[in-house]
Amino acid sequence: MIGIILYGFLWVMGLAALHHAKLRFWKFLWGCVGLFLLLMILVEPVLTIYLSRYVSSAAGLLGEWTNTYSSFFEYGILLIESKSSSISLSVDYECSGVIEILVFLSLLWFFPVYRFSEKIMVSIGGVLWIFTANVLRIHLICILIYLFGNDIFYLAHTVIGRLVFYGLSVILYFYVFTRAQIVRQKVGGFRYEHR
Repeated sequence: MIGIILYGFLWVMGLAALHHAKLRFWKFLWGCVGLFLLLMILVEPVLTIYLSRYVSSAAGLLGEWTNTYSSFFEYGILLIESKSSSISLSVDYECSGVIEILVFLSLLWFFPVYRFSEKIMVSIGGVLWIFTANVLRIHLICILIYLFGNDIFYLAHTVIGRLVFYGLSVILYFYVFTRAQIVRQKVGGFRYEHR
C-alpha cells in the first residue's frame, strides 16, 4: 500500500511539474501512462471479475437468441455444442476487454480536446462501445465454432475475432481522437467548429 501511495505521489508531482513547465506532450504521455498503470493496479482486479461475467452473459443472450450456445454467468463460461463435439470458452482477463477499456480511458482523460463534462459522456459511450465490440467478437467466435467445429477455434479466436474487435476499436478511436482533433483545431482565425 505504501508503494501505491508513493507511486501516486510521484505521478501527481510529475504531472504538476510538466504542467508548470508547459510541456504538453510530455504531460499527456506521463499522465496517460501513469493513469493506466494506476488503474491496472487498483481497478483491474475487480473490474475483470465483473466484465468477464457481463461479457459472457451478454454474449450468452445472443447465443440463446440464435440457439447456438449457452452461458454460465456466475463462472464467465460459454458452452458451445456443435454437431460433432462441444467446447467451453472461459471469458478471462484477456477476453474481458479490461485492458482496452483502461487504455481508452487513460488516453481520453489526458486528451486536451474535450471539456470535463464531455470527457464523462465520451467515457461512458466509449466503454459501452468497447464492451459491445467485445461481445460481438465473442459471439462471432462462438458462431464460427458452432458452424465449423473445434478445429476453427484458433483462427476464429486469434485472427477473425481480433480483426472485428480491433476494426471496431479503430472506428471508436477515429471519432473520439482523430476527428475531434481535426474538427476542433484552430489555424489562425479559422476553425471548423464554432463554440
